[in-house]
Amino acid sequence: MTQNVPPFADLLAACGRSAVHLEMRDVYGDNERFAAWRAGHRTDWEDRATWWQPFHTTISDAVARGVEIRRARIVSEPVSEYIRWEHYATTANVAAGEQVRWLPRRKTRDLLLPGNDFWAFDGKLLRVHHFSGDGAVVEDELVEDPSVVDLSASAFEEIWARAVPHAEFAV
Repeated sequence: MTQNVPPFADLLAACGRSAVHLEMRDVYGDNERFAAWRAGHRTDWEDRATWWQPFHTTISDAVARGVEIRRARIVSEPVSEYIRWEHYATTANVAAGEQVRWLPRRKTRDLLLPGNDFWAFDGKLLRVHHFSGDGAVVEDELVEDPSVVDLSASAFEEIWARAVPHAEFAV
């Protein structure tokens, strides 16, 4: 499955209409920002220079071009510590222009869900994420098969329709 997958920024730069991201894990491995949050650090959201990352610029540039960016997260309840941090940090995603919704896993029992997290670009291309059991990214895969892309996009829309907007979802 090893392949040369372009950087996310390149895929989003080529996107003209929509990019959707589905996340279904309760833990995505450790990172420095999560560790700092666990140690008590809180972001000063008024001081954008201290938290704005190149990723946020990539998102805001795409939104400025008219690309709709939506992220749906399926989460177990009660939520994990990692998801509590992700909810907190989502302030940055929203500031960059993403629309974010959350769906409790118990509300997915009658949905057919993809086996992996993914980004879908313009309903034509998937960047599928493969993780290890502890949440570390093992590899990304590009999928252009229309039947797989359509199934994933359809699942995302079902999830999105049920999910709770970020501002209304309490952790």
